[in-house]
Amino acid sequence: MLSNPTKDACSEVNGEVRPFSAAEPLAQNVAEGDQGIVRGTAEYRRAGLALFLLGFASFSLIYCVQPLLPSFAKSFHISPTQSSLALSLTTGLLAISILLSGAFSQAWGRRGVMFTSMALASLLNLVAAWVPEWHQLLIARAAEGVILGGVPAVAMAWLAEEIHPAHLGKTMGLYVGGTAFGAMMGRVGMGMMTEFWSWQVAMEILGVLCLLSALGFILLLPQSRNFSRKPGINLRYHLQTWGQNLKKPGLLKIYGIGFILTSIFVTLFNYAAFRLSAAPFNFNQTQVSMIFLAFAFGIVASSLAGNLADRFGKRPLLLVGFGLMFIGVLLTLPNMLGAIVAGIILVTSGFFISHAVASSSIGPLAGATRGHASSLYLLFYYMGSSLTGSAGGWLWQHGGWHAITLLTASLAIVGLLLTLTSSKSIKLKG
Repeated sequence: MLSNPTKDACSEVNGEVRPFSAAEPLAQNVAEGDQGIVRGTAEYRRAGLALFLLGFASFSLIYCVQPLLPSFAKSFHISPTQSSLALSLTTGLLAISILLSGAFSQAWGRRGVMFTSMALASLLNLVAAWVPEWHQLLIARAAEGVILGGVPAVAMAWLAEEIHPAHLGKTMGLYVGGTAFGAMMGRVGMGMMTEFWSWQVAMEILGVLCLLSALGFILLLPQSRNFSRKPGINLRYHLQTWGQNLKKPGLLKIYGIGFILTSIFVTLFNYAAFRLSAAPFNFNQTQVSMIFLAFAFGIVASSLAGNLADRFGKRPLLLVGFGLMFIGVLLTLPNMLGAIVAGIILVTSGFFISHAVASSSIGPLAGATRGHASSLYLLFYYMGSSLTGSAGGWLWQHGGWHAITLLTASLAIVGLLLTLTSSKSIKLKG
């Protein structure tokens, strides 16, 4: 993104680069319809609240099963690796669906795709709550992953198109913070509600809340003004555009960073739940779900990341993020609850800092193809969650927590090395 919007800055609207100078008031640019929504306006506040609801609903639906994995293993008499499929299958199909949703949003419009995805996924969560067999639950979760593909990439594309470039880093950080809140409340809320009711009732309540969030979203989100609808689904056009983005070294490194981030984050949280449920901790469902309160630190970290990246540059922030994740992983090694909690907080903060910075890098690097570039980033992002998250189950069964630590710490080192070689693609301050 543009690290200094008041100096030699420009934006890209429908493929046309339009410069603006520091002397031009932002309000004047917006009035001309060239730059987008600026902070301090009623439209910006409506967009922020709508995207908060979007992040809450979509990410709570995706990750609500994570604290329930030990319960699934007991209820359905399955292994930890099998129970992890309730999450991995959702995120794997979500990754593939994101590509198609990005294409459909070009034809149908960003707002409509995001709302439809939220509403249908909420209804599927109600279905998943009461199916009697494990394989039926997996089918419902798989369908939820396909449907929710209409949210993440489209939301990133909407932000890049509609928010003023000077405020994109901050706004992207706020959106990622909203997704952190949704992911936290989905996990913590599910764990707490399961202590009072069954996990089925908890999933049903969440489905209703997310359906209401979908209605609030469509009422609040401003109409797009920098979006050009492309009627029909031109498969050749989309394949060529995805191919062009995959040939850009800068974007490829960002995609690799996204894969590594979720590989570390999801794997660590998946099997931390199993570790804390077993001796010597023997936590109950509510106690296990409390570890996800660490997401509160992620909300703060991602909100600050945008401003800090604009001030100090993206590459230093990514190095800090991966450094925090590496240290955090090592802190979880001892069987000491305080060290484990501190480690999880550091991993969470590092993850959300890095994700906010990487996300805000996509639009400026991709230009007019930002929607396709965002969908590719999220393809890699969720494949990391799905593939590495499931592989972590095998490591947990055969090597315990030490194997999980070795995997995630090694990935953090790869992320640091990848960032260090990305100075040309991740622009520094000024």
